[in-house]
Amino acid sequence: MSDLIDDPLPGQNLPEYSVTELSGAVKRTLEGEFGRIRVKGEVGRVFKARSGHLYFDVKDDRSVLACTTWKGQIAGLSVVPEEGLEVVVTGRMTAFGGQSKYNLNVDDVAVAGQGALMALLEKRKKQLAAEGLFDPARKRPLPYLPEVIGVVTSPSGAVIRDIFHRLRDRFPRKVLIWPVAVQGAACAPEVTRAIEGFNRLAPGGALPRPDLLIVARGGGSVEDLWGFNEEIVARAAAASEIPLISAVGHETDTTLIDFVSDQRAPTPTAAAELAVPVRLDLMAHMDGQGARLSRAVSQGVTRRRQRLADVARALPRPDGLLDSPRQRIDQVGDRLDSALIRSVQARRIKLADLSGSLRPSALRRMLRNHREDLDARALALPQAQARANRRRHDALGNLASRLRPNQLLMRVEQKSASYQTLIRHLSIAATTRTARLQSQVDGMDRLLATLGYESTLKRGYAVVRADDQVVTTREVAATSASLEVQFADGRLTVANWPSRKAAKPSEKPDQGSLF
Repeated sequence: MSDLIDDPLPGQNLPEYSVTELSGAVKRTLEGEFGRIRVKGEVGRVFKARSGHLYFDVKDDRSVLACTTWKGQIAGLSVVPEEGLEVVVTGRMTAFGGQSKYNLNVDDVAVAGQGALMALLEKRKKQLAAEGLFDPARKRPLPYLPEVIGVVTSPSGAVIRDIFHRLRDRFPRKVLIWPVAVQGAACAPEVTRAIEGFNRLAPGGALPRPDLLIVARGGGSVEDLWGFNEEIVARAAAASEIPLISAVGHETDTTLIDFVSDQRAPTPTAAAELAVPVRLDLMAHMDGQGARLSRAVSQGVTRRRQRLADVARALPRPDGLLDSPRQRIDQVGDRLDSALIRSVQARRIKLADLSGSLRPSALRRMLRNHREDLDARALALPQAQARANRRRHDALGNLASRLRPNQLLMRVEQKSASYQTLIRHLSIAATTRTARLQSQVDGMDRLLATLGYESTLKRGYAVVRADDQVVTTREVAATSASLEVQFADGRLTVANWPSRKAAKPSEKPDQGSLF
């Protein structure tokens, strides 16, 4: 009987998997075994795809772990990975069966230790300094007395109160506050947007454009101040067209924005002191200058009056100045009659001499010579004209012999063929681009329909409105005269709502219903 039953070969009784089934099993096992983990290592290769996703490696001396941060997760990173940086990354392990690879989906990056932060800071300082952003020549002078001051800081901290108090004591000015987070992951992008937003304000607009910016924050640790060491903040401060004062931390704290700003203040209070002068000192200075000006004008007038009196004493009498001119006029008048008679006689003699040389015979001889010369020129004119015409005819013949219509027609045909080819290419490119854009628009429409609130209504939710405004609290609903409830298949107006307000004061409404 044992010969009738064949023993299976080793391994033949193992279950068979398809490639996809095996990849799925590995992925589930990997994600279930590790879940969310933290890994410490050095950042290696960093690559940001055109899609916006971030790919990088975390390595130690023997192994490399591939990491991925999707586009929507990058904004939540407190530190953007840079090559050579020692970090601790947090995320979930997963596998990509299409290439038999596993990686870590990272949603948080932290620098491993303060030494790594200082190394990263030094690297950024060298890079920005090499680009000339720290050059003193590019820093702008602060306005002496700005009309409007823009402050970028947290509106709830003591910093803004210190700035207001110092400005009120020294010289009250208009202040615009742009509230931002001064630490954490949101600090760098919000400060960057604030600086760029102030610079985009149009001068003379409804919201006045500041003449001076102050970026301020109180003291803290290196990690607390790290948002002001981000490259985007430093570049925004360097690109600001409005003069900028950085007042981040205490006097011993130094951040990247301090190097690129136009002026660094050791504290926020000192920034307010740099922004405006002391009003009383300025008024006293102006009063002193006004008194000096009055004294200088008075003394100048007195000196000039004395000088004028001295010069007036040295001048002769007016009558004495006119005696000599009167005598010369009398002498010239006495000689005028005889001088006129002599001048007329001299001109009469000169006229007689000239008239003696004018003879009719001489004029007729001159006219005859000119007429003979003109006749000779008229006889030679046709021959000269004929020679000129022959030269122009020969030149025209030479030009005509070099003109070949066949070559011109051939060039016209070549240009026409090239033009038609270009038109076809442009038409194909326009059709392709139109189709691609239409496909993108259709995709956006589908995404909008998926993410819109109407799709949420189909799952049993409803939107409550009162006076065309969305109601989000029970208090607002209780004080509204009527309510309109929107369901997935239409809207319903709730009537007789004012009857609730007519209830007696002693009657308490049902806390479990709005009707």
